[in-house]
Amino acid sequence: MRRPLTTAALLASTAAATVAAVVPVATAAPVQVIRGAGFGHGIGMSQYGAYGMAQEGWGYQRILRHYYKGTKLGQAPSRPVRVLLQASDPYVRFSGATKGPDGMVLSPRVTYVVRPASGRRLALYGAGGKRVGTYRPPLSVSRGGKPFRLLGPAIQGVTSGRYRGSFDLYPGSSGGVTVVNALPIDDYLQGVVPGEMPASWDADALRVQAVTARTYALSTRKTGDIFDQYPDTRSQMYKGVGSETPSTNAAVRRTAGAIVTYRGKPATTFYFSTSGGRTENIENSWPGSTPQPWLKSIDDPYDAISPKHRWTVRFSNARMGALLGSPGKLKRVEVLQRGVSPRVVRARVYGANGSVVLTGPQIRARLGLDDTWAYFSRVGSARAATALASRWLESR
Repeated sequence: MRRPLTTAALLASTAAATVAAVVPVATAAPVQVIRGAGFGHGIGMSQYGAYGMAQEGWGYQRILRHYYKGTKLGQAPSRPVRVLLQASDPYVRFSGATKGPDGMVLSPRVTYVVRPASGRRLALYGAGGKRVGTYRPPLSVSRGGKPFRLLGPAIQGVTSGRYRGSFDLYPGSSGGVTVVNALPIDDYLQGVVPGEMPASWDADALRVQAVTARTYALSTRKTGDIFDQYPDTRSQMYKGVGSETPSTNAAVRRTAGAIVTYRGKPATTFYFSTSGGRTENIENSWPGSTPQPWLKSIDDPYDAISPKHRWTVRFSNARMGALLGSPGKLKRVEVLQRGVSPRVVRARVYGANGSVVLTGPQIRARLGLDDTWAYFSRVGSARAATALASRWLESR
């Protein structure tokens, strides 16, 4: 699944992008300048736009209606979320659990170890390395609703973490042991929201993030597998209890169970960092995607607070031609189709020996751009490139 680029990723990349925008190109003329806007895929909710709306006094329900047209708020079904934490590790350690397989009482002071056993079973070891028993999967352990700790294999240096709910352990698909964290959806959200949006942001922005993340988890859950969600950008960032903060937990509680629905069903609530001032239809940002009535281009009036609202990068003509696969020396990039926003849907790359058509996402990936909202200019000198970039960055 193609994941949104979040605010955390944006902040990490800002310094590098700024350097790319101002460092002189080593070669003489010509210089390729790209003027762009936004950060992410442009579909659904802009996090910085929502932040700006919250600062202007918009409530979270109004913000959600703005980004996801024709939707209503509904209630999430009461089923747990299953998050993959570790896959096919040689063994797994945990501590703090009080309940084991078949209702067994465990000591919270003991660090237990689970290893693969014959016949696709799992062996549980307790104090002093003594084998407690061998079990068919899943081998489930918990602490009566309280957080307890998962410890990765010491040989892999996996960072330990505290999690709510239970650990369901299975034989790994390629050997070893796989760990799935099963927990109520709002407990899951407490470990997600601070990973997707800064906890210092306005309360209504955090509430919007809680509702969109809750809905996204339900609408993208995997079926026919032992888990629903990954703990990273393949799904949503989830780090368990260690990432929780008072403000983000409050946002989850304030919106308890609320999800975005379209005609009574959970809507796929894509979100991303920065829109550049307008979001995009899903079929334009991801060519070939099925159009969705709640994922249409909308004006995003308060997105300008983002440091990625406008950006520029530059390349030598030779470097950009090589990255784009230009047939011969690069001559120009001509946009053939833009979306409802100025995001590039298709463009033709002209070289000395012919041309090639690329999609906006292909160009973005090859050039490492922040978004497909881009304008391409070929100028005669580094000085001209700097002047063009400066004018663009001032046009907020």
